[in-house]
Amino acid sequence: MTSTFPNISISTERLVLRPFEEPDIEAFAEMMNDELVTAWTSVPQPYTEADARDWITELAPTERTEGRGIVFAVTEFLTQRLVGIVHLQNTNWRVRSSEISYVIAPWARGEGYACEAALATAHWLFHDQKFERLELRTAADNTASQQVAQKIGCISEGVLRGAWIARTRTDGGEWTDVRTDLIVWSLLPEDLEGVGDQQDGGFTSFDDWN
Repeated sequence: MTSTFPNISISTERLVLRPFEEPDIEAFAEMMNDELVTAWTSVPQPYTEADARDWITELAPTERTEGRGIVFAVTEFLTQRLVGIVHLQNTNWRVRSSEISYVIAPWARGEGYACEAALATAHWLFHDQKFERLELRTAADNTASQQVAQKIGCISEGVLRGAWIARTRTDGGEWTDVRTDLIVWSLLPEDLEGVGDQQDGGFTSFDDWN
């Protein structure tokens, strides 16, 4: 039987993770056109506001309602500015397992936002939703994402050889596909002991929060 995640927001000391809204379209499109986002993800390039609207109004909500996962817009608590995105996908309700991915806007990098958002999501997934496993896959050369995985307590489980298509610039400045390995990481509830325990904030119904 397929289940679905509740339509909620998650708050931390500095961030609010909430469903995307139409006013996020412009900032989201700008973020997804960043060079590093293009290099390490499979999003369309260039990423248009039409792409952003389709994701925010159609694809992301369907991800939750069909039970595949949930998409969070990550925003600064004080400014409400869009920091990034956290996406739970490939959810297996019988195994109680899901896969996490994240993107942080260029202006917000280096502030620890990826770790804070990923940890908040993991705490919610394990404690509130009673899940037993969170998986993360990082491209072999994506050291920034690997550092996030290590900082939140993930354990490296191995390498999927040639399992991803990344993108790189040619000498002429055009994007071209390049095959790369994926490192598989996992996080279990016991791995979170002592790692960024969430003392402030919490989980609220989005309907109440909005």
